[in-house]
Amino acid sequence: MKARSASAQTHIAQRCDVETNSQTSPPALIENQARALLELIEADRARQCAQIIGEASSRAAAVRAQAYADARARVRQAFSEQRLLRRERIAAAQARLATHRRLHRQQRTAALLRLAWEQLPGELLALWRQPAARAAWVGQVLASARARMPRGHWRIVHAPDWPEEERLALAQALVAESDAAPLFEADAAIGAGLKITADGNVIDGTLAGLLSDRAEFESRLLRQLEASS
Repeated sequence: MKARSASAQTHIAQRCDVETNSQTSPPALIENQARALLELIEADRARQCAQIIGEASSRAAAVRAQAYADARARVRQAFSEQRLLRRERIAAAQARLATHRRLHRQQRTAALLRLAWEQLPGELLALWRQPAARAAWVGQVLASARARMPRGHWRIVHAPDWPEEERLALAQALVAESDAAPLFEADAAIGAGLKITADGNVIDGTLAGLLSDRAEFESRLLRQLEASS
């Protein structure tokens, strides 16, 4: 009986506890529900914030990557433009230098030709007065005459200072070749050299004749200068 009585008391106490819990006041229940709702809202807010931050971070990373790529492209383009500009400037400078050098060479050559032409008469006169050079001069004129003129009575007009013994030697050689003695004629207007005429043909080896074609002289001198350079 005592055991049954204790069990009954325990059951009654448990039942009283249940009835006490089930009889919680409405304000406390509302507070619990509000707290749970707030926690749910906070959790959702945190999730949305994390999602937004993640998306923003991704977009920011993409923007930074594109910005870096664009910056690198601009730098490469700038370097390329600078290299092209530098090459163009170098090419232009080289062209200007080449033009300057060409003009300098042309001016130098023109000066050399002018100086040579100015000095040529005196040089030719000096050569005519040297026996060996004079003999070579006369020999060249005679070679041209033999190649271009008929043999016969040649008229040889010469500088007055041509020595007589040289003229006599030439006359003997021409007589031996053609049995016709040449006619020698000194001309005070001839400073150096000689001129041979026959049947309307003329071989002019005088100083004036040699200086009559300046263009030919300069052309020959240019060829010699180019060959020696």
